[in-house]
Parts: sequence; C-alpha cells; structure tokens
Amino acid sequence: MSNRTFTMIKPDATANGHTGAILAIINAAGFRIVALKMLHLSAEKAGEFYAVHKERPFYGELVEFMSRGPISAAILEKENAVADFRTLIGATNPAQAAEGTVRKLYATSIGENAVHGSDSDENAAIEGDFFFSKLEQF
Repeated sequence: MSNRTFTMIKPDATANGHTGAILAIINAAGFRIVALKMLHLSAEKAGEFYAVHKERPFYGELVEFMSRGPISAAILEKENAVADFRTLIGATNPAQAAEGTVRKLYATSIGENAVHGSDSDENAAIEGDFFFSKLEQF
C-alpha cells in the first residue's frame, strides 16, 4: 500500500471554474499536495496517457475530451491514498456517486466526470511520473 495517488481535474471541471473548490475538498480530506501543475494536453499526450484504453470504443472520444482544454494534474499524499481518494471522488457515474463526493458535486456525466483518480498504487506511480519529474515531486 502506497501513501501517494495521482489525480487530474479534467477539462470539464476546469472550464466550469471548479478547480479551486475541488482542491479545497482534497485538502479538507487530509491529502497533502506534493506536486501540482496546470497544463493543456495535446491529443497525442492524452492518447499516450490513456493508451491502456486504446482498443475500447470510447478511446477516441476520451482523447478528444481530455485534450479540449486545460487540466490540473496533482500527486497527493495520505495514508491509504488510492482507496481514500477513490472514496472521496465517488463513482464514475455521478448519478451513482455518494452525496458529498467530488463527482456528485461537480461531474455532469459518465464521460465528463470532473476528476481522474488512480485505481492502484502501481498506476498512481506510473501516472504521477507521466506528468512530473522527480524534481517536481515534494
């Protein structure tokens, strides 16, 4: 079990002005932000990040969505980080997300679900390293 996870505040939440509120929820839940940056992914970089989904029917739509506007990428630290963060953000479908979760508050659909959260310790490390050099992680 790791004490770090990775998240992205997606283009929909960024465009809707929810970045600050989402970061406040993350802080209030006891996560420490150890790396943070805002950037605009190219379609190529979004495709590279989501390469695991390349054979799925939604891949093209996902890449288009993730490259349509700025995102905020962050590495978060807390004991049991991956599981606790996935609980904090809620179900992928905001209609099924628990009250008070990030997705219940800020997601508009399954496809535009406000935030990404790593699904395992291994993927958290891979995803964090995709966006941040070791010099950028504190």
